[in-house]
Amino acid sequence: MILYVRFLLEPAPDRAGAETVLPALLGVAENISPVVQALPPDAALVDVRGAERYFGRDTAELASLLRVRVLAHCGVDCVIGAGPGPMLARMAAREAAPGTTLVVTEDEAAAFLADKPVAALDGVGRATARTLCAYGLDTAGRVAGAPFAVIQRILGARAGREVWERARGIDRTTVVPNALAGSIAAERSFPLDELDQTQHRRALLSLAEELGARMRGEHEVCRSLSLTVRYADRSTTTRSRTLREPTAHSAALVDTAYALHASLGLQRARVRGLSLRAEGLMPAEQAARQLTFDPADERARRIEAVADRARARFGPGAVVPGSLAA
Repeated sequence: MILYVRFLLEPAPDRAGAETVLPALLGVAENISPVVQALPPDAALVDVRGAERYFGRDTAELASLLRVRVLAHCGVDCVIGAGPGPMLARMAAREAAPGTTLVVTEDEAAAFLADKPVAALDGVGRATARTLCAYGLDTAGRVAGAPFAVIQRILGARAGREVWERARGIDRTTVVPNALAGSIAAERSFPLDELDQTQHRRALLSLAEELGARMRGEHEVCRSLSLTVRYADRSTTTRSRTLREPTAHSAALVDTAYALHASLGLQRARVRGLSLRAEGLMPAEQAARQLTFDPADERARRIEAVADRARARFGPGAVVPGSLAA
């Protein structure tokens, strides 16, 4: 069985505090099973099949042991979902209450998935979900009950096979220990529920600047950005957008973050926090860059390089955008 563990971390108001705590939490999990995959900023996958034999305990008991150890060593509670594969474990964790474990066995997978919207399945984005819904296949149960050939005709051979299998609870992905980070994130929380769009944009500017500086320091670029908005009732909304080209240029990241925020229409939303994630990381030297011949863009990049050197020498607060200086 696979555990999906989401640690209930309170974000620091001025930095991505979750990712600084995650290594210690992973160390606790590795004392139970060595097969642990980090999912920054606040989650992990743990393969406990070997641990069940070693400790002589079932999945639920190992999940309880992990929760107790995380609380004792780090003072952090968690939500745990368990399933025969990573997908079902993640879906179970979404339905588990804070501080609890929800276990979905292989025999229970069909009943668990039956009424789930098709968009809840891994690999089913909004476009694929709309296509399936147009044929009346709006739940995982209906997709699983449809003939395999029909799903392939609708989505294509490869995508059809993957969606049809996942609707039946078949997940061929595995837990990859010590996997290289494919993304980095930064987070800001507000002391009170924030409705002011100006404050939202200031937070987004700060987040994009932080991510850009971190990527440039590691000589990396990202392919896409993902924005997560946390509301007063602890619910969240996430939107992603692919960048025109892989980049770590702060101006491009800021523009994309603003566009993601505008697409959510948060004029009356009570926002408690914002999280921005740079995804699809790759070495900067492997990324192609479209030349613009724009003097303003070149000047901005030179200024950015100078600011990075100043931050490296005098600290991250040495150079900040003017709108964040107050």
